Amino acid sequence: MTKRKDEDVKEGFQIPIEDAADEAASDEVAAEEAETEEAEIVEDAQAAEEDIVSEAEAVVEEAAAAATGELEKLRKEASDWQDRYLRLHAEWDTYRRRTSEQRAEEKTRAAEKLVESMLPVLDDFERSIAYATENGEAGLLEGVKAVQAKLMDVLVKGGVQVIDPAGEAFDALEAQAVGTVPDEEAFDETVHDVYQKGYKMGKKVIRPAMVTITTGGPKRPKPEESGDEE
Repeated sequence: MTKRKDEDVKEGFQIPIEDAADEAASDEVAAEEAETEEAEIVEDAQAAEEDIVSEAEAVVEEAAAAATGELEKLRKEASDWQDRYLRLHAEWDTYRRRTSEQRAEEKTRAAEKLVESMLPVLDDFERSIAYATENGEAGLLEGVKAVQAKLMDVLVKGGVQVIDPAGEAFDALEAQAVGTVPDEEAFDETVHDVYQKGYKMGKKVIRPAMVTITTGGPKRPKPEESGDEE
């Protein structure tokens, strides 16, 4: 009885060979399927990567082509602007040269006109000197005064203005104070004496007048600002 049980037990622990082979075959098939699936996934991934790379290369090529076209366009525009600049620069140089030549000619004509206007004055000086030489100094003063008046008339017609501010408020832009004179009755800084007249043309002072000014007097009232009455 005991021997039979032992045989039964031994028979119970035996694994059938056919079932083991089938299970091994199933595992091999599953492994192959898994390997195939993995290979497909890798292949799909590689294909997707190649597509992405192709699309990226296409985008880069398109961008490069667009950039090249835009660069060529900008180069052409820059070349056009450079040509315009060179033409304008040449035209400006020509205009400036012509203007400079015209101004030089105008100055020459103005100087010639001034000299031409001064010639009669020089003639009068020569006549006065000749008269004084032949007839003595009598009458020379009147002749010199006449020549001076004629000379001033020529200068005034040429645009020269005399600066003779005696009795006026001192203006540092047109006069130079060389001394002071105490005077309590006159407004402070009033021109007392003019030692040397000044001259100007338009707003440009050619030579300021040399004057003395008063001190010690009352301050000069400021001029009231004129306004339109309503």
